[in-house]
Formats: sequence, C-alpha cells, structure tokens
Amino acid sequence: MSLARLLATWFGCGYAKRAPGTVGTLGALPLVYALHTLGIVPYWLGTFLVTAVGVWASTRTSLELGEEDPQSVVIDEVSGVMIAVGIASGLAFRSSLVSAAVAVVFFRVFDIWKPGPIDSVQSLPRGFGIMADDVLAGIAAGMIADAVSTFV
Repeated sequence: MSLARLLATWFGCGYAKRAPGTVGTLGALPLVYALHTLGIVPYWLGTFLVTAVGVWASTRTSLELGEEDPQSVVIDEVSGVMIAVGIASGLAFRSSLVSAAVAVVFFRVFDIWKPGPIDSVQSLPRGFGIMADDVLAGIAAGMIADAVSTFV
C-alpha cells in the first residue's frame, strides 16, 4: 500500500464496510485530543498539515484507483473534524467535551447533507474537491458548535 493511500484512508479507517466517513471521523479523534492537549498553535499547525497532506494523498489515491472521489478516502473527514473542533474550542481554546461532541455531530450532519456551497466545491479538481467540502463542513460545524456551547 502506498503512503498516499495509507494516509488517504486514515490508516485503514476508509476500508470500513459501513459508514467509512464516520469511521474516519472517529479515527481522527485521538489526533484531535493529542494536538488539543499541546495548545492552540500545535493544534492549528497539525490541522493545516493534515489538510495539505490530504490534498496530495487524496489526489494520488484518486488517480491510483481511477475514481473521482473514492469512498475509501477519509482524510477529508479527518481535516474537517479537526477544523470543527478547533473552531468550537474558540479563541480561549477551552477544553469542553460538550463543544467537541457538538462539533463532531454537526460536522457529520453537514458532511452528509452538504448544503449549498459545501456541495458545490466538490467540483474542484481531484484532491481539492475531495477536501474542500469537508473543510467547509468543518467551518460551518465549528461555528455552530461554538455558538451552541456558549449556552450549554
């Protein structure tokens, strides 16, 4: 297995028979937690790195498999949930399990539903299109989770 495919499938999470996107999201949570404990700068650097590597890995895997958006590619979910939890943590970078859980749930809702621009960015070429919808879903989910968590 190539390095690109290993990363694109998030170490095999994308090969789950059912709901590989959800399995990829759950597979990202140990990294989310580990980076969150290191602070805001390492968290966002890690998120940027996963997103950038995700464009490369998903492009390579897409070309290897001959598919526009292979279902086994879940690094986009990893990036999206990292963005959602990071935004939900707010500028104070609070460690709220509630805000993180709300961010994860809203991320999956937006990733599956793909309202408006979240759906339209999928038409970008290869890895950019694969990653972009999840980046937007993560931003939307994080903003909503941040707003909701101020009331909880």
